[in-house]
Amino acid sequence: MREFALERPATLAAATVAFNAGGEAALLAGGHTLLPAMKSRLRMPDTLVDLSQVAGLTGITKEGDLLWIGAMTRHAAVATDATALPALAQLASGIGDPQVRNRGTLGGSVANNDPAADYPAAVLALDGIVETTAGSTKADDFFQGMFATALADGEIITRIGFRIPEKAAYAKFRHPASRYAVVGVFVAKFADGVRVAVTGAGPGVFRWEAAEAALNGTFSVAAVKGLVLDADDLNSDIHASADYRASLAGVMLGRAVAAAV
Repeated sequence: MREFALERPATLAAATVAFNAGGEAALLAGGHTLLPAMKSRLRMPDTLVDLSQVAGLTGITKEGDLLWIGAMTRHAAVATDATALPALAQLASGIGDPQVRNRGTLGGSVANNDPAADYPAAVLALDGIVETTAGSTKADDFFQGMFATALADGEIITRIGFRIPEKAAYAKFRHPASRYAVVGVFVAKFADGVRVAVTGAGPGVFRWEAAEAALNGTFSVAAVKGLVLDADDLNSDIHASADYRASLAGVMLGRAVAAAV
């Protein structure tokens, strides 16, 4: 890790100024991806802008049919807050270990968009709105593939809104060491239809349209029994083959629907 300047702004405006002051800059939220990348010199920013002191970026509130969570809200807070959606709290409680949950943030996870992260599945399935310093983006347009999002350079996520569903649940088969999702499936039932998001299986989070169609007919485990993903575009690595992930997605889908019901 080489030398860098550390900025700890107290406002979003100051954070933006620090980021654009010159040279390569990076935004620091929880740091679980950025700091290891810096140690291995995959990232070598001249300036590190720590967002932990910026006011107004934490908290969980309900506004109409949306649950808003501040970008710097820790996973542990989501897992234990009484106002959080049960499915979302359950998802947060299964991220990493206690150390990760007490340092990692919602906004950092969503901005990083790791293909095996849990939160992107929740944002997509719950028809989320990602609010930033530049405006807001619907979840369907925000996630754009492996580690890619609609965020512009220096754009900061401020909070994320989740539609409150009638029923929802998340099920994942987690890697035993990292606890990332080998495959994770988030199911959410709304009055206007069902949304199903899959993480861990492909190059990025995506919606499973065949599962949505089946559950829009009848929201039951029987409706999706035997359903598997198309393996053509799925990941195949040392942890699982594409065919295994395709089958595993069907198992996780059934478990998520069972939990939601």
